[in-house]
Amino acid sequence: MSELHKFLFEGLPVRGMLVRLTDSWQELLRRHAQSGGHPAAVTELLGEMSAAAVLMQGNIKFNGSLILQVFGDGPVKLAVAEVQPDFGFRATATVQGEVADGVPLSHLVNVNNQGRCAITLDPKDRLPGQQPYQGVVPLYGDRHEKLEHLHEVLEHYMLQSEQLDTRLVLAANDQIAAGLLIQRLPSTGEANLSGTAAAQAREDAIGQSEDYNRIAMLAASLKREELLTLDADTILHRLFWQEPLQRFVPTDGLLRPRFACSCSRERVGRMLQGLGVAEVESILAERGRIDVGCEFCGAQYPFDPVDAAQLFLKPPQQAPGTDQLQ
Repeated sequence: MSELHKFLFEGLPVRGMLVRLTDSWQELLRRHAQSGGHPAAVTELLGEMSAAAVLMQGNIKFNGSLILQVFGDGPVKLAVAEVQPDFGFRATATVQGEVADGVPLSHLVNVNNQGRCAITLDPKDRLPGQQPYQGVVPLYGDRHEKLEHLHEVLEHYMLQSEQLDTRLVLAANDQIAAGLLIQRLPSTGEANLSGTAAAQAREDAIGQSEDYNRIAMLAASLKREELLTLDADTILHRLFWQEPLQRFVPTDGLLRPRFACSCSRERVGRMLQGLGVAEVESILAERGRIDVGCEFCGAQYPFDPVDAAQLFLKPPQQAPGTDQLQ
């Protein structure tokens, strides 16, 4: 069963999360397989993105969708993972050309150092005129060196956009997608509010950094095989058995990560309406009907000429003084 574990290090400005996507990840891959599936390297990338997106959604508790996108100039033109507030997630990729097994991130999306990573926060109840927030970073470091792993890109993003030190460990195969997040919390408390001497503030900052650095080094020692094969209890005990760990153990009542797609026939219909009558009629004349497939879940939505015509029928006029049936 897919699960998300949250924990704090008591008395230290450090928090963490561990996610394991099992049945939900396999369901996503089963849907993708219906349309041909993806090469192993792309599957691993999508799994790491899905795990990372769930971790970030759980970290910010955002009432809206969190969308993680990686796009560039390699055979993977676009990879997307989207997570809803209830941890329903989906992911897909657009691939053109051959993809070898085991290739690094730069070979997939950043061949000429033109790749980008974007994180979008789209509020569920958007106010009039309100736009989603989006942050974009390149797939290279401060010296324009290519970043070869997704966790490096996201750590760089968190430091650049949120000024938060973050350590991520990500791994995925065709059975499980998993991730570990360690993050240093912003400094708060009486010392920050009461005008403590600068020397004391520097000592506090150094101590907090040392705590975070020690825990981040422990997290970085986690091997890919361990993350993919060990359960959450074993991983956390092996890494942090000497640390004052306070865990928030998941219960049946808490939301768990699950595969979920927001596509529907109504949404596809609105998309066709947006194309206009002339474009829809042109497609029908060429193909006889319109078939729209969801890239995330593989669902198919066929529209024959009658279905398409109904999209553009004006709703019947309501007679004055009558009540509309619900």
